[in-house]
This record gives sequence, structure tokens and C-alpha cells, in this order.
Amino acid sequence: MSEAFGEDAMRYSRRALLNLSAAAAVTAAVPAMPRRARAQAPVKIGTAVLGAYTLSAPVLVALETGLFKAQGVNAEFVPFRGGPDLVKAVISGDVLLGLTGSTDILVFREAGSPIKMTATQADGNDFVLVGAAEGTRMADLKGQTIGVTRIGAATWVFARMAARAQGWDPDRDVKITGLGGLDAQVAALARKEIAAFVWGDYGAVTETQGRTKLILRMDALTPKWIASIQYASEEAIKKSPDAIRGASKALFQALRFMKQQPQEAAAIIGPKLGWSPEVVRAAYAACTPIFSEDGRIHPESLRAMQDALVEAGSVKRRLPLDEHYTSEFTPVRL
Repeated sequence: MSEAFGEDAMRYSRRALLNLSAAAAVTAAVPAMPRRARAQAPVKIGTAVLGAYTLSAPVLVALETGLFKAQGVNAEFVPFRGGPDLVKAVISGDVLLGLTGSTDILVFREAGSPIKMTATQADGNDFVLVGAAEGTRMADLKGQTIGVTRIGAATWVFARMAARAQGWDPDRDVKITGLGGLDAQVAALARKEIAAFVWGDYGAVTETQGRTKLILRMDALTPKWIASIQYASEEAIKKSPDAIRGASKALFQALRFMKQQPQEAAAIIGPKLGWSPEVVRAAYAACTPIFSEDGRIHPESLRAMQDALVEAGSVKRRLPLDEHYTSEFTPVRL
């Protein structure tokens, strides 16, 4: 791994990257798209937050290496401050494809949102509860404030699940507050405005930066899970299936690129997210093993998630699982 990520990995020329991208496109056997497809209007790809490796990194790589364009998708990246904001943009049609934590599909479908999961982006549960670098015990959090991205987001769901696992009432024994992205969470933790916060990537980024320490891994509570997904509105699925298919294929090509060309991927991701090579290396080691190969959706994982959310009180009723996803776009053929 250390050979794959050296300091030299962060020093690259645009020409070298473009040459590498062309080679990757040839390797992936991406078919030439007709001129008309390339000239289409901008398509927005949204993520629930910016500083989450499993969500943002594939979008950044697909943009920089031209993988979206190779699929005839004129993509624009739009990060949001949490799942609730993203889902509004997807439903309104402002964003075509949303990338988020998987609990959003269950929570928002129950709330009546006309969206469907189109692909699994990462299998497994990479969410964690982290506290100050000097160390915090789970028992110390009773009566304290826990930060999440937004109320109703996946991070909020997991904060409630963690509290319930301790036998606490998540509405009375802890205070859960929405703060937005990673920088806001870390800043609030440093100011002692919160005692902990929930994030993905197994806590690899902020722990490597020396800013947090792990309190609880959520996969200890939910071993069968889906870390992140791609989803679209039901209207977009009907009206723009080719654009969804092209965008999804580009993202999975980017995931493969990240696995096969870690140096070049790190050179793209690090500067965009403001991460050092060491931090990118930590995120890569933690998250790459759970990336899906072809986006295939596993209903048994959705069932386990639904059971956990119902038990935690985050959703009140069990909707039929097949209402939450479509198999129209998977498995993704690269």
C-alpha cells in the first residue's frame, strides 16, 4: 500500500493524467458516443455531503478523468449539507442522481418521497461515532450533544441507534444536532460544543489527522448493511434512464480506476478535498474494500436495514422492499 501512495503520487501533470485517463477509457472499452449525446445539457450529480470518501471521491475522479463525458453525460458535481437537502433537489429535478447513505432510501420513502435506489455504491457499514482525540467513552455521552449532518439524515439515524443500544432515550438522554459537513463537525468538537459526531469512512480521515478517536463502530450494531447508494426520482427514472445509466457507469468506472490506479486517484482526490497523501491513503485503505463491483442491489441487506430502523423507531412501518429500488440499472456492465 505504501508503494502505491508515495509523496510523488501527489505530483502529477495534467497531461499525464489525461493520458492515463485515455488509457483507462480504452481499457474499460468505453464505446464512442455520438456527437448529439455529448452536446446534452448539464446533468447534476449530488452527494449528501462533500467530505465523505465513498460519496465524493468517485464523482471527482469521474469528472477529472473524463469518464462522464465518455458516457455522453455533461456532469456537474453538487455537494449538499445532508441527505434531506439532497433529496429535495433530486425530487425537484435539479439533481439527476443522488449519492448518499443508504438509510435515506428507507426513511424518505416512508415519508412519501418518490425516489428509488438505482445502485449500491458501497456494501457494508462504514459509519462510526467518534469523539475528541484524547478519547471518549460511550458511557460519557449520556446527557451530551452528538453532531450529525442534518436531522433525518443517515448520520442522525445512527446517532439514535447508538443511543438506543445503550438503553437510552435518544430524545431525552442525548441531544442530537445537525451541523452539516465534516469541517463543521470537527470545529464543533474542538470547541466542545458537541461531545461526539457520526461520520462514515470508518473515521479514517479525522483519526489520521489526529482530530478524533473512535468511540463506536456502527457495524457492531448492524453487520449486514449498505454503506452508500445511488438513487433518482421516479420521474427521472422514467424520463431520463439513459442519462442515469451513463452517469452510473461512469461512477463505477471511477471506482475501478480508484482501485487499479490508486496513485493517480489520490492525486485527484487529495487536492479537491484538502487532504494530505496520508489521509487519502487512510480513506483508501478503509473504504476501497467495501466498494461495489457492479452496483447490484441485495434485498436481504435492505431487509436487515429496515428491521434495524423499525426497531430503533426511525421508521414506523415496513413498506414492501421492492418499492425502494429498481433493478433497471444493475448490474453495471463495465
